[in-house]
Amino acid sequence: MATAHDRAVLQSIFHPDAPFGDLSDELEEQETLNGEATFDPELLEQATQLEIQGIEAAEAGDLQKALERFDLAIQLLPERAAAYNNRAQAFRLKGNTASALEDLGMALQLSKGVGRVACQAFVQRGLIQRLQGHEQEAHRDFEQAARLGSAFARRQLVLMNPYAALCNQMLSEMIKKLRGPSKEPQTEASSGEKVCR
Repeated sequence: MATAHDRAVLQSIFHPDAPFGDLSDELEEQETLNGEATFDPELLEQATQLEIQGIEAAEAGDLQKALERFDLAIQLLPERAAAYNNRAQAFRLKGNTASALEDLGMALQLSKGVGRVACQAFVQRGLIQRLQGHEQEAHRDFEQAARLGSAFARRQLVLMNPYAALCNQMLSEMIKKLRGPSKEPQTEASSGEKVCR
């Protein structure tokens, strides 16, 4: 049987850039202790199935159906944070960031800022804040998610750090020099001009 560390290593190898797949089993257990266990098991099962249907609909590109499924899950268990977090993702994909931020706030409130759902909500809200140019707010959210165990959030914090970005750029240039001259044709980007990625 694999240990939690083994699973984390495998997760990092197979999904290095996954924002939500980098969470530990401890967060799952903590979430159960923080409230999931207090829900009626039958209602919890129904809500979970509706969320799964919503996620599948969103993956298939049917965001309206996804939102409807998440709405039903929220109607069944309005005190459960996960459905708000999932609906926020659908709202974000649909371009409705105001509703996404509202649902993320609700997910964080209901989760009390701890557990897997809180970690995911902090990551989602941090991404939205960053896209909107609210760097300080994004930084705070990524810090919270990193404290909850998100490797993705930690990478975002590194990318947001101007000193780390400069260090990464210098390290990349040194590695290129060590490898020797490139045999690729010179383009605007490869002729020495800096291009942001």
